[in-house]
Amino acid sequence: MFELSDRMKKLPPYLFVEIDRKRKQLVAEGHQVISFGVGDPDLPTPARIVEAMRKAVTCSAFHRYPFGKGRQDFRKAIADYYRKYSETKLDPESEICVLIGSKEGIAHFPLAFINPGDVSLVPEPGYPVYHIGTMLAGGVSYFMPLTADNGFLPDFGAISGDALARAKILYLNYPNNPTSACASLDFIKEAILFCRKHNLMLVYDAAYHELYYDGKRPVSFLSIPGARDVGIEFHSLSKTYNMTGWRIGWACGNHKLVSALATLKENIDSGTFEAIQAAGVECLCGPQDDVEKMRAIYQRRRDTLADGLRNLGFNVRVPEATFYLWLDTGTDGMEFAQTLLEKAHVIVTPGEGFGPSGKRYVRFALTVSEEKIIEAMQKIRKIL
Repeated sequence: MFELSDRMKKLPPYLFVEIDRKRKQLVAEGHQVISFGVGDPDLPTPARIVEAMRKAVTCSAFHRYPFGKGRQDFRKAIADYYRKYSETKLDPESEICVLIGSKEGIAHFPLAFINPGDVSLVPEPGYPVYHIGTMLAGGVSYFMPLTADNGFLPDFGAISGDALARAKILYLNYPNNPTSACASLDFIKEAILFCRKHNLMLVYDAAYHELYYDGKRPVSFLSIPGARDVGIEFHSLSKTYNMTGWRIGWACGNHKLVSALATLKENIDSGTFEAIQAAGVECLCGPQDDVEKMRAIYQRRRDTLADGLRNLGFNVRVPEATFYLWLDTGTDGMEFAQTLLEKAHVIVTPGEGFGPSGKRYVRFALTVSEEKIIEAMQKIRKIL
């Protein structure tokens, strides 16, 4: 009786929803499950931020529609953050737009610029929303393989002439989900020149920028000369401050791209709850000791997992950033993940869910304790 639209029929099942469904099913059956599946921090939001939210939520002025690009104090806090950590000067009035999490901004962005048949250059394996947002806007995704041979960086020279002629958007995401790769300064400079030459918008997803290890801070996209001429950066408080459920992020960069996204959002949503924005000011302006402690926790987990997988006989590439470990299983990653799920009750994400170049891989999220990581390695050892 009620037929779905063609675009809805093309939507694949959202990978992480399916993983969570399987987890809940196993738990309901009485199994003890260790899940490295969804990249959802198990650590709590820092107490100073929770307290700022508790105070803000009692302010009746925040209970009304939060129209516009976001609170001025929060946009200023974002600008101050960029100036402090990447020596980048942003205009809070014209170059920053607050989002209900960076995911919604990334998904909505193509609606502002993609016409039917236009092409987005999408990394694969990659965050599924780049492709889904393009498809819902009527565009076509041209997938750029990320492989170990190219350091998990796209090869711009391999893009077909036909796709390039129709392309409008280039998506990049570093530090990268799912591969955990980082991009060098030279590569990002090359990407900026490539976009300028071919009149492309560069959408840079920096959600994992603060999750780095060994003191090796990733390159800041907007700090590079020329970046703002072609690009817009999406960032979030979700991973840096363990706030995935709070749904708050931002877009910043080229004022025309930011303005277009803000105008689109005015016609779709009514903005981000202002009490959360007030807490966001505390996130960025308050002491950052909790972020340092979080990085140290993830680094210990990374090392524990890497050691455990090496002891199981795997060749492990230790990530320099993100809270993911991208493992080459040496076999079919989907079958490997299914084996771990059914026989060890350990959940990992099949790499193929991020794109065909991930077929041999699985992704581990470092969102379980060191004790659970050790237990999971013991379970896996028994079945391999």
